[in-house]
Amino acid sequence: MSNPDELLVDVVALVESGQSNQMTLTVVAGGAVITGRLAPEAVWRQRVSEVLTDSARLHEFSAAFNATTCEEKAPTHLHFHVARILQGTVGIPETGGMYRVAIDDVSAWTVGDFSYSDQ
Repeated sequence: MSNPDELLVDVVALVESGQSNQMTLTVVAGGAVITGRLAPEAVWRQRVSEVLTDSARLHEFSAAFNATTCEEKAPTHLHFHVARILQGTVGIPETGGMYRVAIDDVSAWTVGDFSYSDQ
């Protein structure tokens, strides 16, 4: 969205304020459908850092995710955890992943986590 949806920004701001990490969204961004739960950026960064720290090949990248963020500005990104990219009847990855999506790139969104079926 060249002009970000103020309602979406407000929803993300509530997540960032620590009110809840239970908000589920489904968005269309760059032609991809991403569905899952939002997390505050600090929580998302911490979890990515932990995953990288545990990796034998990627541990040196974990420090990049430990940087602090300025909490005074309006949010610019969605931070999904336990999320999937929907492709037909398949969710990728099956166990859920962690995605960072620029709010400016969201062309459509809805509240809720779409499920998918293997049938």
